[in-house]
Amino acid sequence: MTREAETKWPIPESVHEIENYMKQRVGLGISFDLNIRKLKILKKDVHIYSVSGLCDTRFAIELVEELVEINDHEKLSSDVFKIIENRLVNQSVQPITLLNDLVHFLLSGLIIVAIDGESTAFVIDVRNYPGRSPQEPDTEKVVRGARDGFVENIILNTALIRRRIRDERLRYEMIRVGERSYTDVSLAYLEDVADPDLLHILRKELNAIKIDGIPMADKTIEEFILKQGFNPFPLVRYTERADVAAAHILEGHIIIIVDTSPSVIIAPTTYFHHVQHAEEFRESPAMGTFLRWTRFLGVLTSIFLLPLWLLFVLEPSLLPEKLSFIGPNEQTNIPIIVQIFLADFGIEFLKLAAIHTPTPLSTAMGLIAAVLIGQIAISVGLFVPEVILYVAVSGIGTFTTPSYELSVANKIARLTLLIFVSMFHTSGFVIGSTLLFIFLVNTRALNTPYFWPFLPFEPKGFMQIIIRRAIPGSLFRPSIVHPRNRYRQPPKANEK
Repeated sequence: MTREAETKWPIPESVHEIENYMKQRVGLGISFDLNIRKLKILKKDVHIYSVSGLCDTRFAIELVEELVEINDHEKLSSDVFKIIENRLVNQSVQPITLLNDLVHFLLSGLIIVAIDGESTAFVIDVRNYPGRSPQEPDTEKVVRGARDGFVENIILNTALIRRRIRDERLRYEMIRVGERSYTDVSLAYLEDVADPDLLHILRKELNAIKIDGIPMADKTIEEFILKQGFNPFPLVRYTERADVAAAHILEGHIIIIVDTSPSVIIAPTTYFHHVQHAEEFRESPAMGTFLRWTRFLGVLTSIFLLPLWLLFVLEPSLLPEKLSFIGPNEQTNIPIIVQIFLADFGIEFLKLAAIHTPTPLSTAMGLIAAVLIGQIAISVGLFVPEVILYVAVSGIGTFTTPSYELSVANKIARLTLLIFVSMFHTSGFVIGSTLLFIFLVNTRALNTPYFWPFLPFEPKGFMQIIIRRAIPGSLFRPSIVHPRNRYRQPPKANEK
């Protein structure tokens, strides 16, 4: 019998057949966390199944107590099925008729109540997944603002968004992904705003995923949906902040929430979505614009500063006389391009070491690396001081990028430009920059131009990227999401 055929099996009327199935196929009696509680209610066998650690034990005990009391207050001639249904004291009680649903809900942490002689069982939602409480994400901190971030519990994550959007048109579509993991994946969107074509694409792609499990959660979902191959630039945006996710839903984006992941996927997104940060919207428009320009400068520095400096080192004639001091003042036996690559990869070594080093030791390790290793490397002639300076400034520009995925992609672009400049000098810089620009312009994510609103150019969208406008002045939703309702605020009579 194939697994597809098993999904259509009805629940047996005999609770003993259900118990045998659970023993043979699910591991009841072998897996210590699978529990069964057998009761006799009005001379009928009632079996209660649960999984330790995934359900709230206190509520489970209350359910058992309520069912046991039926024998003291009801007659034998009563309808046992209806009585038990009414005594299941919980806000979420669902009848099911398929054996596959029974197994799925049980392993998801819900309690199953099976009644002898009935082909319908009850599912009671008393899930209490292990996990941490909401706290501010380390990668998206703000000076002022909410401190609650997503956690690994999809129920709690949806509640954090629902708390911010109390609209009856907010929808959470649930889809199961994984032949073995049965991971819950939810599409969150506003029904009267989100693009129906994009919704259709996402539903189709999620339902088409055929894999045993997705332990890497949202990243696996992204790779199945986008199929971007070796394109290093992120085609969707991740966020761990509930306020950021809610803001994008209100704009018309669709959020993909994956159980066991503390981050959610925002779709569709462009290159410029990855360089925005919540801090810009927690300050005044002028201050937000200043922060945004500073961040843009940091991104450009992370990509072009080192290739430009290398070009001026190789072609000093390009420099005006007043800037002739740029470049190394001493000769070394190691080519400058090799020094740059060694120093750049050295920063990557330090970053990886800091990730894998216990927190109390990581600060001390960073100080040792920055002070001792860098200074000694200069003293022995391995590096010239200018290389350390410009690599450090480029590294700082990398860390100003809000999106970690984009910062890594920008670093790959920088290294590629360095190779072009070292080989072809001025022509290499022009060719490499042009190819990078053409590549970004031709990239599309979920049928969305990656470099919008720069190309294709849209004046209003471009101004919203350059200048952080005040919220009262943001009357329209971004056209890139193709919203069904384009007004964020009720239109005035002369605007209709």
